[in-house]
Amino acid sequence: MAAGALRTVPLAGELTASLVGRVADRYGLPAAGVLRLWTCRNSPARHDGGGVRADAEIVLNEAGRRVLAELCGVEPTVLARALPAFTVDDPEISKGREAGLAQARWRSAGAVAGPAAFGCRLCTARRTGQTVRAVRAVRYLPRWRRVCVRHGRWLLDADADQPLEHLELRGVPEVAAAQRRWAGVARRAVRAGVVPEQEFTMAHAVVARWWEQALHWEQEEIWPHRLHRLAGGNAGPRLAWWRIVGRDAALLPEVVTVAQVLLEPATAELAWQASGGMRPRARGADDVFCRRMGERVGRTWLGPKLAADYGSPLHGFTGALVRARRREAGPPGWGDPWRLKREQQPATLAGQLRVLAAEQQSGGSGSRWRATVDAEHRFRIEQLISEVQEQLGELRGGHSGTTAEVARTLLERLSHSADLIDQALVGTAAAAVAAGVALEDVAAWSRLPVHELAEIVTAGQDEH
Repeated sequence: MAAGALRTVPLAGELTASLVGRVADRYGLPAAGVLRLWTCRNSPARHDGGGVRADAEIVLNEAGRRVLAELCGVEPTVLARALPAFTVDDPEISKGREAGLAQARWRSAGAVAGPAAFGCRLCTARRTGQTVRAVRAVRYLPRWRRVCVRHGRWLLDADADQPLEHLELRGVPEVAAAQRRWAGVARRAVRAGVVPEQEFTMAHAVVARWWEQALHWEQEEIWPHRLHRLAGGNAGPRLAWWRIVGRDAALLPEVVTVAQVLLEPATAELAWQASGGMRPRARGADDVFCRRMGERVGRTWLGPKLAADYGSPLHGFTGALVRARRREAGPPGWGDPWRLKREQQPATLAGQLRVLAAEQQSGGSGSRWRATVDAEHRFRIEQLISEVQEQLGELRGGHSGTTAEVARTLLERLSHSADLIDQALVGTAAAAVAAGVALEDVAAWSRLPVHELAEIVTAGQDEH
């Protein structure tokens, strides 16, 4: 194989690993054959069934970047503009005695440059001149850019273990229309001093909460019809699966509307009125803010339901608005309405599918631990517990020396063990909250106040 004999152009936002795969196909080689050009220090992330995840990403050192540029037949500057991970440094391979060798490390796309989705094969074939069969590409795409307008497709998350790369949008034109509307909402956010990504994340969390509750809303008619159209006409007996896979596409029109409402100055005023202003009062079913929100998303009956959902991201948003206006003192983020608590973030498509698979295998009664908690998180918790056991085991041995020396040794080891137990407790609590367990239940089990546990879990997530 003569490097650069066949020019391979990168796609905007493409994963470096995706480009390597397309290069291999262009030369008629397996991806493993091309990867031998780099010294790989680890293995790509895999699904529980053993298959490599489509969002597995490669980070290269400087020598490795030169190899890829030569292989593609393009300048490194071109790759740097197109590939978000191309210039990402990893100290493990960019420093040391072997830094001059072409090296690579596998990472997950989400940990490198954000969420990844499958690219539209038709668009990729058109851009590259390759056949549709051979051009599976994976790109970094936020949820507000998941619609391929040219071909009417919703591009799905690449980290989930499921066979579909996209959903057809021919029967749901409102989804593509919502993506077009988002551009204007994002511009208004910038003018208002709000980060568009934060605005979208908050609105998405608000509407995803409604989506989970909508199974019990007898009046809800919009989402069931839209979901069946996304499923090709009828979700049939796989309704639970389609509710997971089709959620983000089905929600987009409401997400954009809610994002727009949350930005409007009138929203803050309504929230202030509903709270009682400087004379706080309990929110009731006649909450004017919630009633207006229901009207804006085309559901005039929704207001009382929103008013009664006190643990929702929407209530967190309005509460922060009110606290800021009252100038109430509190912990960091207390008055920031766009700060989404960790426990209020919606479950990912991949996480929900793991839960569904575990429930189906166990008849709905089995443990969700392995399904909902990623292997790295489980390993860390188990490692902490093992260290505690080892520390406590050493305390059972004999001790010699002065009373002060023995007491100091025992107390130091006990203190260290207590710290490890605290870390294991917080890690387990964060995993349970992320899996959808109610914060109040986790707080009761861990014997911590709800507000204190929420702050600990959120702080731990921010540090991570």
